[in-house]
Amino acid sequence: MKIYSTYNDSGILWIPKKPENWAVCRSKALFQSQKETNLNNKETNVLSLTLKGVIRNNKDKPIGLSPSDYSTYQIFEKGDLVFKLIDLNNIATSRVGLVPERGIMSSAYIRLIPRSADLRTRYFYMQYYSLWLRNIFNNLGAGVRQTINANELLNMKIVVPSPSEQDQIVRFLDWKVSSINKLINIRKNEINKLEELKRSKILNCVMGQEDDVRSKLSSISWVKNIPYNWSEETLIQVAEEQKIKNVGLAETNLLSLSYGKIIEKDINTTEGLLPFSFEGYQIVYPGNIILRLTDLQNDRKSLRTGISTTKGIITSAYTCLKVRGNIILPEYLHLQLHSADLCKVFYGMGGGVRQSIGFKEIRNLIIAIPPIEEQRRILDVAKQIDNQSNLLIEKYREQISALNDLKQRLISDVVTGQIDVRNIEIPEYEYVDEEPESDSDVDRDFDNEDISEEA
Repeated sequence: MKIYSTYNDSGILWIPKKPENWAVCRSKALFQSQKETNLNNKETNVLSLTLKGVIRNNKDKPIGLSPSDYSTYQIFEKGDLVFKLIDLNNIATSRVGLVPERGIMSSAYIRLIPRSADLRTRYFYMQYYSLWLRNIFNNLGAGVRQTINANELLNMKIVVPSPSEQDQIVRFLDWKVSSINKLINIRKNEINKLEELKRSKILNCVMGQEDDVRSKLSSISWVKNIPYNWSEETLIQVAEEQKIKNVGLAETNLLSLSYGKIIEKDINTTEGLLPFSFEGYQIVYPGNIILRLTDLQNDRKSLRTGISTTKGIITSAYTCLKVRGNIILPEYLHLQLHSADLCKVFYGMGGGVRQSIGFKEIRNLIIAIPPIEEQRRILDVAKQIDNQSNLLIEKYREQISALNDLKQRLISDVVTGQIDVRNIEIPEYEYVDEEPESDSDVDRDFDNEDISEEA
């Protein structure tokens, strides 16, 4: 691609050079910060700044935590810029958005409105968006929570091409980003198919659904038949609930259930909401099965089961199971409960506002019990299926990552004038957004949301 014929120093640390005909000014020359509180809850359209942009957030089924009263929220108008410049140590969150319609968002966000109705707000959104992509905001924050306030944001310098160039840059990037999104979506669809095939194969293997096996009718709600030599037991016959409080902070290895895996987290993190004390958490051991049986009404996408491979602590809002006796292996019981989760067995079993259940509600689930040696064989086969599928899935993820890197570099280079797109003809096209990869693509770490349930 072409570059501009002449550049000069921009005076901006993260934009070393700019096209000679581009101006430089502070953000406050073009935008002003304004905060209009939603008094008496007069506005009811709740918006949310997400990695997919600014979207509507249903108050009845909200994304994440939500207040009981929205009177402290602030009103945004279509075309405003919104910035979430708090807790900048958390890199897995969006920092800037372009508001598509009138609505309300958190008063902790910064609202910038254009000083002129003729301002090409979308171009400047793309420039701020490129700063987020390059982690510029993260390097400018101050204080414990690494925060940038409205005055600091307005004092930031930005580059300003002519209005006609701004329009062309937006048209060019929309076209190119759409083209890259098409390629990303193809790979994401392939991953979805592979994940679905992998789950189907493992579920059939774990539940004995092989064609050449002599079978009998099952009492299990999510399969019709099981192998003839398998027995059936209720969950309470093969497992018990374990509740070991972390008294005196005896354990500090913080664990989290995320994407169906038990992972370790930094107990000193400042991300998200944290409990007053981790003494209220529960201690878990290798082989413990963890189930998140909360929010069954609102969330039907997340993976709800995991098995711990290490000692640590996890929110007591989760159900922790320990295998009893020696007729079933912990790993095999986990896969049985995981198959129940995939078949949506837990939904509709809960009560209350968040449709939450516990061990009492699931203790009579029927579990299929193969002979121990057959359990070991099935676990080996399931691991082999998982490994083979993951090799190809990882290849596709690397391709998606490369395409996203290309998209981010292109946006950054074009909006800062490192590439000249003035004379590029934009063909007719239909804009394509990037699709979520799968349920896990929109899955969240719910540990912080369940803190209130530990009391």
